[in-house]
Amino acid sequence: MRSLPFRRKALVHGVSCALAALSLVAVPDASARITKIVLDSGSPSLAFGGASVPGVGQYYKITGWAYGEINPRDQLNRVITDIDLAPLNARRNVEYSFNFYILTPVDKTKSAHRAMYEPPNRGGKTSGGFLRLAGGNDPGASTAAQAQSGFLTTRGWTMMYSGWDFAAGKITTDPNKAVINLPVAHTPAGKTITGPGYEYFTGNGGTSLALNYPPASSDKSGSTLTHRVHLDDAPVAMDAASWDYNADGTAVVLNGGATFTANDIYEFTYTAKDPTVNGIGFAAVRDFNSFIKYETQDDYGNPNPLAGDIQKTYTYIVSQPGRLLNDYRNLGMNEDESHRKVLDGIVNWISAGDGINMNLRFSQPGRTERNRQDHLYAEGVFPFAHQATFDPITHKIAGRYDRCTASNTCPLGMEIYSSNEYWVKAASLLHTTPDGAADLPDFPLARNYFISSHQHGTGSGSSRGSCQQFQNPLDSTPIHRALMIAMDQWATNGTLPPPSAVPTLAGGTMGSPSEVGFPANIPNPFFTGSTITGTGIVHDEPNAFVTYTGLKTTRYRYNYGVHFDQGIMDINPPVHFAPYQDNPLNGPIYPSYVPKVDADGNDIAGVHMAEVSVPVATYTGWALRRGAQASDGCEGSGQWIPFAATEAARTASNDPRPSNQARYGSDANYRAQFKAALDGLVSQRLLLPEDEAASLAKAPPSGL
Repeated sequence: MRSLPFRRKALVHGVSCALAALSLVAVPDASARITKIVLDSGSPSLAFGGASVPGVGQYYKITGWAYGEINPRDQLNRVITDIDLAPLNARRNVEYSFNFYILTPVDKTKSAHRAMYEPPNRGGKTSGGFLRLAGGNDPGASTAAQAQSGFLTTRGWTMMYSGWDFAAGKITTDPNKAVINLPVAHTPAGKTITGPGYEYFTGNGGTSLALNYPPASSDKSGSTLTHRVHLDDAPVAMDAASWDYNADGTAVVLNGGATFTANDIYEFTYTAKDPTVNGIGFAAVRDFNSFIKYETQDDYGNPNPLAGDIQKTYTYIVSQPGRLLNDYRNLGMNEDESHRKVLDGIVNWISAGDGINMNLRFSQPGRTERNRQDHLYAEGVFPFAHQATFDPITHKIAGRYDRCTASNTCPLGMEIYSSNEYWVKAASLLHTTPDGAADLPDFPLARNYFISSHQHGTGSGSSRGSCQQFQNPLDSTPIHRALMIAMDQWATNGTLPPPSAVPTLAGGTMGSPSEVGFPANIPNPFFTGSTITGTGIVHDEPNAFVTYTGLKTTRYRYNYGVHFDQGIMDINPPVHFAPYQDNPLNGPIYPSYVPKVDADGNDIAGVHMAEVSVPVATYTGWALRRGAQASDGCEGSGQWIPFAATEAARTASNDPRPSNQARYGSDANYRAQFKAALDGLVSQRLLLPEDEAASLAKAPPSGL
């Protein structure tokens, strides 16, 4: 295929304007794929204010809409729930559309022929920090300086984003947010489909709670709104007279101007209608990337803006889209309808062993289970691991890579995740047998990288939010960049990446919460009666010591009804299988574990950032709430609990952890050790040399 770069805006405008006329002309019968590309007005435009990147030149920003069709009779698409109940066009295909956003070198002779693809998180782009560009939904608006020192811009890579999540468009006014338009399923006779709807809210204040699907009727009988303060409290049904639907049926509102209590838990069960065929989002990822990689033009003659350019495509995601890509692999979606491999590599950050609540009728992809939220949504569903394993509960044998192995279309995989995923997401099931009895060896096409002592994302080291301690400020993004380069080397020339780094049962670095070994009697800097002075900390906690309870999310196998394997939840929310209804703590449970820690409270196993190898604090991947919900989990947050700087301060506070003075002697020695730890990461190909100086500059102060 020959590259067709956009040389002049006039050409693009001509193509876009001609599209309207061409759309009135009959086109040949088309198999399922991206059939039409429509660029936004003024696209392409120069990104980064027209700045030129050394060695690469200028970048284009290309935005627009893609229109796709899916053949519901193709076995590759039969895995999509309700695809046979979606409306058909004249070609007997199912239509959908989504928007896309591309940053690509203007001069294709300077292109690396590599693309980073991000399916955005709830419509929002999250790769700005990874790319060393501006954050937010318009990375093309980054400054010249950012582009000229960017991670992938300086390498001539293309960056692509596209919509896939049905809920993202419900809450956006941002034109750069990624959204998708999906069909509504109907019965074969064209009648409305209804079913059990379930909504869970925590952290919401205000006067309304938004619904993902409209109610089947304005009649409130059969609908229940409950309230509780703590996760373990019994839900209490609210008087039906206290709430109502809003005028258009998109939310539950409290009557009389009353407000919902922030951080309390509300659940709403009702009969919903009009389920969108959300599983098409998997095909949207597949077909967009297939079109960009393999096609020269759409059915109307509009050119593929990257035709002939992209040879390798790798994902980079943060959190939710990784769970999308886990199920994408499990469903065999990396094989397009022409039986070609689509994505060459998948790099996931903080998604670990879970799937996504998406390929189900009345599903909600935006849900994510943590200590205190969304436990009853189908997210942690077997298979958890890449290789085939035996499920002792369902007696199935399956792995995420089964389908692509059979078709030889597997992407390479890198799962990068935090300690928080063990505490709230059962990450150990990614690398143990489902019965929790043994460790699993690496799957040949994938690697697992546990970032020790990291929370879910990067927290503020100077803010607690709703948690008892300061949030964990570790930022492992530089490691992600090194692993992306390792991914490209692996996919391009077979150079194996750094070995997996995970806690293990056999190695004694993973166990139950009672076996973790978290140190007792770490003084709580927020204790009301604390003798620590000069910290600037407002003391408001009743406990003299940092609290450890071993709170961990349990991975249950729930009963959603007899049609669950067909994507239909007859029971929603689910119940426990017999004989566990009366005592759910007995199971059925997939055993899962957490990392053990050293004497400082930092994780023993995994990839150690320099901040953990040469610590001045305890960093955890778990946290507890304060205030009315105290003792409940603080969701994705971790903790940052600094050591005493000097021996005198340690003695005054009776801290069992050695002071920085005892550990390092001087700030110069501390920084020398920190630099040595960074050198070690570089030698292991876990840190790029270009990131080392900036990482050293960000070394936490020792106070010496």
